[in-house]
Amino acid sequence: MTAAMVHEIRRRLDAALHPVELDVLDEGHKHAGHANEGKGHFHVRVVSAQFAGVPPLKRHRLVYAALGELMDNGIHALSIDAKAPD
Repeated sequence: MTAAMVHEIRRRLDAALHPVELDVLDEGHKHAGHANEGKGHFHVRVVSAQFAGVPPLKRHRLVYAALGELMDNGIHALSIDAKAPD
């Protein structure tokens, strides 16, 4: 399921943000002993022109909006590095 979730995260972010760079990493292995151990922990690094002039909090909101219901069903924790191209 994890590979499928990584693929779905990538698909949704590609469609919504048209990034010039996108990395989606499954970080479940880093959360031994935490809630939902090994499941649903991801890191996203996304570089998109849509982030130009947009403050960090709004960038994160754009990522959350693109992921939609995955935030409640499949993603337990998400760290985000959202940047505009320089």
